[in-house]
Amino acid sequence: MSEPPLRIRGLRKAYGSRLVLRSIDLDVAEHQVVCLIGGSGSGKSTLLRCVDLLDVVDDGTVHLGGTELTDPRLDASLARRQISIVFQAYNLFPHLSVLDNITLAPRQVHKVPRRQAEETARELLARLGLADKAQDYPDRLSGGQQQRAAIARALATDPQVLLFDEITSALDPELVGEVLDVVADLKERGLTILMATHEMGFARHAADRICFLEDGVIREQGSAEQVLTDPRHESTRRFLSRVLER
Repeated sequence: MSEPPLRIRGLRKAYGSRLVLRSIDLDVAEHQVVCLIGGSGSGKSTLLRCVDLLDVVDDGTVHLGGTELTDPRLDASLARRQISIVFQAYNLFPHLSVLDNITLAPRQVHKVPRRQAEETARELLARLGLADKAQDYPDRLSGGQQQRAAIARALATDPQVLLFDEITSALDPELVGEVLDVVADLKERGLTILMATHEMGFARHAADRICFLEDGVIREQGSAEQVLTDPRHESTRRFLSRVLER
């Protein structure tokens, strides 16, 4: 069998004396969507930040294809070119137009010619329903539009793996659906995605696998159907009973 695009082994991360991740093992296969669920403080966001090398890993390894991203001899900026992360707060540059936000990394990091980068950006904006927003600045967009622009920016570098960190948490309820529709479309296109989410309905329909995190460990993982309808761990059952009652 071919090696999964993303392979995590024995990952540990602490902030001072607080241990946030405890020996995480996780594979994300090609074209697979893996959803991380769990309460606040369970380690979901920290795991994504460690995979993207935004946080220094204390122990363990992260492999992207055949490359160990956590090898201290590796240039982190070169490794990070193959992964894109989208945050709940969009993180668009307010002084740049939507088009310039999307083309910045391809032009500055990947050295793509401006004309080619802009052509790709416009294609992505059209696909995400933002064709008429290319010259707008982020403060002219709704929250849902800003998040779709952030997804377009992440896609512009043609990453091997996409990371989504609670990308609907900052949105008004009526805007959540439009962003999740984009993620569902990316799944249909065969992208490889690891995402933290609190949207259980979306996870049920879109995830190939769900991992429930608690206290920095993966307590349970399996198919969406198994984890959400027949959880085997008591902690998973307690968590789901709380979130599904809301």
